Amino acid sequence: MNQQQIVLITGASSGFGALAARALAHAGHTVYASMRETTGRNAAQVEAAHRYADDHRVDLRTLELDIASQASADPAIAQLIAAHGRLDVLIHNAGHMVFGPAEAFTPEQFAQLYDSNVIGAQRVNRAALPQMRAQRRGLLLWVSSSSSRGGTPPYLAPYFAAKAAMDSLAVSYAGELARWGIESSIVVPGAFTSGTNHFAHAGTPADSARLADYDTGPTAGFGEEILRKLAGSVPEDADVASVADAIVAIVGAPYGRRPFRVHIDPASDGAEVVNAVGDRVRAEFLRRVGLGDLLAPRMDQSAAADFDAT
Repeated sequence: MNQQQIVLITGASSGFGALAARALAHAGHTVYASMRETTGRNAAQVEAAHRYADDHRVDLRTLELDIASQASADPAIAQLIAAHGRLDVLIHNAGHMVFGPAEAFTPEQFAQLYDSNVIGAQRVNRAALPQMRAQRRGLLLWVSSSSSRGGTPPYLAPYFAAKAAMDSLAVSYAGELARWGIESSIVVPGAFTSGTNHFAHAGTPADSARLADYDTGPTAGFGEEILRKLAGSVPEDADVASVADAIVAIVGAPYGRRPFRVHIDPASDGAEVVNAVGDRVRAEFLRRVGLGDLLAPRMDQSAAADFDAT
């Protein structure tokens, strides 16, 4: 598929989002790298994106969008649609990681992680999907994590739980949107301990007393041990840009034939094996109950003609 597509990426100030935004722009698409606080905390990232677009002559733009606020998501999506009349690809990338013993995180912190990794995507969907459903065409691409199904080290429980919830949400949305002509793909990165800011910017437990218990008890030094051994499981040549490359390949693949799930896991933590079983069982069940058509987007010929004409 060589057509230029209008792409929106959430959480694109750094990490996978920033890399994918640049790679998609290089592939010839119009890319909106969305983030919050574009005139404040992320002003430098906005300037870097604009400078990159000028230097490389690509169509990379930034957009103020705070996934924690429906009042931010709605006008952001409306602004994009007003400019182009369509939205072809929505990439759910925004999220946040925390690191520490699960007991030391407060319930409120768990709720914040769920908001960042799950409810934020729901806000953006509610803003964007009316347009995509009206088009009878589009791609919803979710950036999941191998932690939802693979071998998971301790001290990342709130993040893992939220990512597992997001992955489940993505699977359910895939079936609900198929008859609207909206395709779904899930990218599943494994652990990349360098090349992103995930671990460096990870949140910490708010309950310092509980954290001290873990730091002085039988688990003293456990956090450092986990990080060291996790880093040791990742090959030295693991390139975080491979996640962006996978996203570019999915977006550029023919409509209706995009993969449902793609793993990029240099540590081979086993998620690909487990997901293969889960996705196969889902497909077999849907076919058995007479809903097999939900495994692929319904092709709308008039929508296809409109898209090909752009």
